Amino acid sequence: MSKPRKPKGRPVSGWLILDKPFDFGSTEAVSKIKWLFKAQKAGHAGTLDPLASGMLPIALGDATKTVPYVMDGRKIYEFTVTWGEERATDDLEGDVTRSAELRPDEQAIRNLLPRYTGTIQQIPPQFSAIKIDGERAYDLARDGETVEIPSREVEIHRLTLLGCADQATARFEVECGKGTYVRALARDLGRDLGCFGHISSLRRTFVAPFAEEDMVPLDELTALEAIEDEAERLAALDAFLIDTGEALSDLPQIVINDDQAHRLRMGNPILLRGRDAPVSADEAYATARGRLVAIGEVAGGEFRPKRVFAG
Repeated sequence: MSKPRKPKGRPVSGWLILDKPFDFGSTEAVSKIKWLFKAQKAGHAGTLDPLASGMLPIALGDATKTVPYVMDGRKIYEFTVTWGEERATDDLEGDVTRSAELRPDEQAIRNLLPRYTGTIQQIPPQFSAIKIDGERAYDLARDGETVEIPSREVEIHRLTLLGCADQATARFEVECGKGTYVRALARDLGRDLGCFGHISSLRRTFVAPFAEEDMVPLDELTALEAIEDEAERLAALDAFLIDTGEALSDLPQIVINDDQAHRLRMGNPILLRGRDAPVSADEAYATARGRLVAIGEVAGGEFRPKRVFAG
């Protein structure tokens, strides 16, 4: 009987909040970070288009188990819309599909913004990762097919006009929920204003619970390749990692002792005692000595683990 393969790489865990550069894909960025850190596993929380820059949270090792909690978090984008042309991809990359001579004034734009605040219906772009009959919409679009993508509800918490450098462009900031396409927002604003429009720059500045100051530029990480000693180089890289548990800051936290941590890591529930112990919670997380031990539910005076983390 053959032995199970030993995973390649280090069992390093944590979040790296990358400031993704322009013209660099999210998958490419994850591969680069995984290689730099020599990590066994890596994944990201929310794709950024190659033409977009900014915050791309990358999970290493056990932190990949917390990706869904970051995916669900609020996001903030700064973006520029260029008026006069609608494009197939709703950004600079696509061919022009519609055009207009009209250019909106600032007041017309401001008057429209309340319509795009709150829970709204949005049709994702033709070039998006939405699945249609089992295939990605962007694959169908590249084959020349025009597909009907159903609208869906998205949450826009705030949409602010930052300014208009000239008649042809406008800069915005949007705070939104999961699944919002900023490219579609630009497209729909242009249609409602009667001038058409597309994204000409896009930057993500926030993905809850991480802040803008957590971001690390890629060139700052790649500069460490110059350190010849591997142990020293990896230690310098690891200093940029944020603890896995930071992704769970919106959940109730339960502090436990070492014996309880051992039981949870074996997959067993633990009894919760004390006045501050939660009575019930669909999801909570347990920590011991400041380290994440498990995510689970609280019911019947017990913490029942669903996902456990290495010590």
